[in-house]
Amino acid sequence: MDWLNYHHLFYFWTVAREGSISKACAPLHLAQPTISSQLRSLERALGGKLFQRAGRGLTLTETGQIVFRYADEIFSLGNELLDVIRGRPTGKPLRLVVGIPDALPKLVAYRLLRPALGLPERVQLVCDEGTLQQLLGELAAHRLDLVLSDAPMGPEANVRAFNHFLGECGVSFFAAAKLARRLRRGFPKSLDGAPLLMPSERTASLRSLEQWFDDQGIRPEVAGRFDDSGLLKVFGQAGIGAFAAPSAIEKEICRQYGVQVVGRPEGLSERFYAISVERRLKHPAVVAISAAAREELSRG
Repeated sequence: MDWLNYHHLFYFWTVAREGSISKACAPLHLAQPTISSQLRSLERALGGKLFQRAGRGLTLTETGQIVFRYADEIFSLGNELLDVIRGRPTGKPLRLVVGIPDALPKLVAYRLLRPALGLPERVQLVCDEGTLQQLLGELAAHRLDLVLSDAPMGPEANVRAFNHFLGECGVSFFAAAKLARRLRRGFPKSLDGAPLLMPSERTASLRSLEQWFDDQGIRPEVAGRFDDSGLLKVFGQAGIGAFAAPSAIEKEICRQYGVQVVGRPEGLSERFYAISVERRLKHPAVVAISAAAREELSRG
């Protein structure tokens, strides 16, 4: 039977947290050559490189990221064991790791995740951002509990996971006060030729928005495209152009970005999904998110 050397694992965990071997010397009370030698032994035992050079520091390889996550859990559990033996309350929270695509409005993500934070047990929420494809890869590697999305995962993703429909809501158009006053007259035809801020990523919301424009015979002037939904709204706040966002977060958008609602077109909506490796949701926090999602999305 192969045995893992937990001393070596602890050295690796400390180096990963400190960012370099030299910075890990002080907390470990060891010299650099000793730590380097122990890390090489761990890499040989695991059969893969754990670090790669990044300037003067080190970054984790893909294997290193997996090992670090396990090491984090192992040593956290060890500390919890000591607390239990010494009669201290552990209070260990339930961990929920969620992938949030760059283009998904952060206010929607908060609205959907909020029920998980209201559970009787404490929840430690970890949010990772990236493209949907990147996040699905993280989900497949079991580094995420779920991914939020504005579209179901298609067969081209080549990931064994399942779509869970959360709900849908209408879409509103927003703009800074001066532009909003002008665009309200004759809305939605007023959007024809008007400056508009759009997502750059080919999301489901972008495709449905473009289809709606085609159906209405509207040709806006695209004033900018953005990967990040928050940055898009900042430019909207500055009066560069109007933008569309889910109606469920109207009040938050107006309050946070100082913009006004231009109008709410008929026949345009956004749908939201949770993607997980579970066919049947089991994680208590994910179950809470799914159960409350429709109500959260219907609130204005």
